[in-house]
Amino acid sequence: MELAYIPSPSSGVLYLGPVPLRGYAFCIIIGVFVAVWLGNKRWIARGGRAGTVADIAVWAVPFGLIGGRLYHVITDYQLYFSEGRDWVDAFKIWEGGLGIWGAIAFGALGAWIGCRRRGVPLPAYADAVAPGIAFAQAIGRWGNWFNQELYGRATDLPWAVEITSSADGREPGTYHPTFLYESLWCVGVALLVIWADRRFRLGHGRAFALYVAGYCAGRFWIEYMRVDEAHHILGLRLNNWTALLVFLLAVLYIVLSVRKRPGREDVVEPGASGDEVASGGEADEAEGDSAEGVEKDEAESSDSAEGAKDGAGSAKKS
Repeated sequence: MELAYIPSPSSGVLYLGPVPLRGYAFCIIIGVFVAVWLGNKRWIARGGRAGTVADIAVWAVPFGLIGGRLYHVITDYQLYFSEGRDWVDAFKIWEGGLGIWGAIAFGALGAWIGCRRRGVPLPAYADAVAPGIAFAQAIGRWGNWFNQELYGRATDLPWAVEITSSADGREPGTYHPTFLYESLWCVGVALLVIWADRRFRLGHGRAFALYVAGYCAGRFWIEYMRVDEAHHILGLRLNNWTALLVFLLAVLYIVLSVRKRPGREDVVEPGASGDEVASGGEADEAEGDSAEGVEKDEAESSDSAEGAKDGAGSAKKS
């Protein structure tokens, strides 16, 4: 007898009046807004212009969605192209199915394009948005709750999630809520990156690399708990191997980056530093005051000379 569990929603669709909005898509949209909002604050704090993060996100987000969907469809092709399946479902992104590895890879490509157009360094931009991406993932994982997917082994723990759907081979019961575990882990990774960035002044892409390494460490053990269908290599799920490889690459990048480019970038967006603008304005004002003082002194000297000349003329006439 289950004393407590997390109930699954009866439907994965929310209705705003007559407009249907899938819970999965809603969570993704909210996550994107949070990532852009926090990234913008961090970018401004680093000396960038307001709005730059959003402008680059216009490129990064669509690329990320496409990449995430491609990774999912390619690695789980049997869900769309095997016998009895409809390949058109591969385009129904709103029904769930985004691979974070493809989303980050293609999102980085889109961000690179946006950064080149704005003339800002990609590593600095990546550092600014890293915690926001982790928070976005934490929010996005709740979309899997709406879809009753990405759960682990059966359990009777009080925080187990109840699965009621029997579609696509699901068996109703209570399971480990791996979507919740990953959501909480992502929040922890975001806080870790924010703390480490303040403590060590991470730069040149190291804050983003820390986010990647931290996420992969958690994804490895969470992926190991999942029971949904997946390809296996040497007894491990494909995403376990991907997490391990990406973790090692992120750590290697941090080590090499510290040696090659220690410290943090002084300028992330040329001409956008608030301190530079303020100091420039003060200098202009000071120069203006000096010029006015010189003109005033010259005028007073001229008046004095004319007064002395008039006095001498009067004395001569006397």
